[in-house]
Amino acid sequence: MSDFKFIKFEMDGNTAVISINRPEVYNALTLDAKFEIIEAIKLSNNDPSIRSIVLTGEGKAFCTGQDLNDRTIQGDKGPVDLGSTLETEWNPLINSLRNSNKIIIGAINGVCAGAGVSIALACDLLVSKPKVKFVSGFAKLGLAPDAGSTFAMTNSLGPKKTLEFFLLGEGLLSDDLKEANLINFLDENPVDFSKTLAQKINHLAPNSVSMIKSNILFSLEATYKESMQKEICTQRFLGNTKDYQEGLAAFFEKRIANFKGV
Repeated sequence: MSDFKFIKFEMDGNTAVISINRPEVYNALTLDAKFEIIEAIKLSNNDPSIRSIVLTGEGKAFCTGQDLNDRTIQGDKGPVDLGSTLETEWNPLINSLRNSNKIIIGAINGVCAGAGVSIALACDLLVSKPKVKFVSGFAKLGLAPDAGSTFAMTNSLGPKKTLEFFLLGEGLLSDDLKEANLINFLDENPVDFSKTLAQKINHLAPNSVSMIKSNILFSLEATYKESMQKEICTQRFLGNTKDYQEGLAAFFEKRIANFKGV
């Protein structure tokens, strides 16, 4: 595994555990920290022994978004192109989460703010401590939410509640987001819970898992007919895998299937 400075990369069985390791700044991210997360996700996706990923933070916060001390985004010497920062740093990070072939479980251990909300929402499944606060904060800086959070929040909360969240800055609790189906589970020990959840995913057929995720993301912006057509292509491929044969055999033999990703 690569050596990392701003994250921890550890293995728990067949699960890669990535921990943002900047607790002194509540896990706010610089350019280098973002690229380390991207690299860790890439390593995980390229390793066939890794079946799932847990993403969390060290200390009291999950992630508080952009480190405002990062000189690449400071505008004290004149206008700064934050659009470029999104194109070259934040959006590649969010897309690495969203496009991961391995399921990513976000273990929300503490406060989640700014673009840290975008990181959380880009995870496939979310486990959070109860009463954790999610805060936007962009409007107080004279900015607008970014890194995909506008799409994710609006499609889940609706435009009015999302506008309230983004403009007034009072935040929402993880309990509220679970009611809105943005968080899957609440638990006092989100990392341990996430590892247990990951083990369940690890026993499933890898191609099936990745294609279910892909089909769900596709369906968000596709027509009904387009989604059905993608299901046909997916099922045609999966029906010809050895894992499907193993799944059938396990069903009839009343045993646990041993899927190998082929």
